[in-house]
Amino acid sequence: MNISVKILIFMVVGAIVGTIFQQFGGYQCIDELSKEACKAFQSENWIYTYIIDGLFNVGGAWFINALKMLMVPLVLVSLVVGVCSLTDPSKLGRLSLKTVGLYLLTTAIALILALLMASIFQPGNGMPVGDANFVPKEKPPLTDVLINMIPTNPFSAMAQANMLQIIVFAIILGLAISFSGDKGKTIKDWFESANHVVMGIVNLVMKFAPYGVFFLIAKTFATFPFADLVGGLGKYFILVIVVLILHALLTYGSLIALLARLNPVNFFKGMWPAMLTAFGTSSSNATLPVTMRCVEKNLGVHKNTYSFTLPLGATVNMDGTAIMQGIATLFIAQAYNADLTMAQMLTIILTATLASIGAAGVPSVGLILLAGVLTQVNLPVEAIGMILGIDRLLDMTRTAVNITGDAAVTTIVAKSEGEIELDTYNDPVIHSNFEEEET
Repeated sequence: MNISVKILIFMVVGAIVGTIFQQFGGYQCIDELSKEACKAFQSENWIYTYIIDGLFNVGGAWFINALKMLMVPLVLVSLVVGVCSLTDPSKLGRLSLKTVGLYLLTTAIALILALLMASIFQPGNGMPVGDANFVPKEKPPLTDVLINMIPTNPFSAMAQANMLQIIVFAIILGLAISFSGDKGKTIKDWFESANHVVMGIVNLVMKFAPYGVFFLIAKTFATFPFADLVGGLGKYFILVIVVLILHALLTYGSLIALLARLNPVNFFKGMWPAMLTAFGTSSSNATLPVTMRCVEKNLGVHKNTYSFTLPLGATVNMDGTAIMQGIATLFIAQAYNADLTMAQMLTIILTATLASIGAAGVPSVGLILLAGVLTQVNLPVEAIGMILGIDRLLDMTRTAVNITGDAAVTTIVAKSEGEIELDTYNDPVIHSNFEEEET
């Protein structure tokens, strides 16, 4: 049985098991008023203590930590190898322009689709505002982000997993090795060997992916407040899920077919393991090792391209988050009976698209960006508290869309640069053999 089927089966089983355990020990802390009662319940319930917060929590955390462990060395060594292998350094400039341009384009399309669907279906109409409360973290100014892109201490950047700084340092180091000629060949060979070893660790970790996804999904469903889904938030929840799926299938599928002239069905087959892993981990950066493996082995994209485009996309490309922002903004506006003008709609599109780069690498970035969008259109930021209860499951889905967008842009850019093996992309056998051995 290949890895995709295993992950899918264990994900479904995890959802079923988690739902069963929720009935016995999954009491959810939804707000400040219920936290005291929640802790008292959980401390006295052995199912929660030993299974939900014990087995499920520890098993899922181990898997995420294993993926995060790979994130920094994989990005560093693969990007250095990719850059120092470029025969034409000016190609890096073309890659940058194409990649960033496509990322901004897909984010803008995601926002337009979200606002259109939210305007048609009106998910916030009749929603009781209640005592919603949310205090957002402060988003760093764009100037600070731009200044801090160049690390003053690259080792500190790696210790803190600051992806933008690691990307910049790796590019500079790769260019320096490339310009060194024969004298830099020893260091280049070392990085190529290190990249091979890191990929071996990726293969090892992926053998445990089905079990890690099972633990993560089981814990989520064991503590998920399903009562919110059958209440006023049900329409909002369903609409976000539907738009996320539409964007992944229609937008990415159309761009691959029109711009890359490739079969989008093969693309989704090749990316299936990474999409399932992203759904379980809710982290684009943690899923990055799996995304890279899928893009290389299943889609045939060369390392020269994906080693640059994928780390950058995992940091700044947030199509799924943009969809949540667009629908959530109109949901809150409708709940408060506030009519947004066309100018405010355009403000949402522009602010959310550009802010995705400005908030790169910030924890809880989706909620931080949403707070900034609400401020721009004069809506109460504390209203975000209304949607916090179900944001976890939506975060899982939009993360899967985010990494799919990264791979779609990578495939398009690789095709335009002639950096893709079409035989691999078009061969259906490859898609069912994710764990094929290195020769």
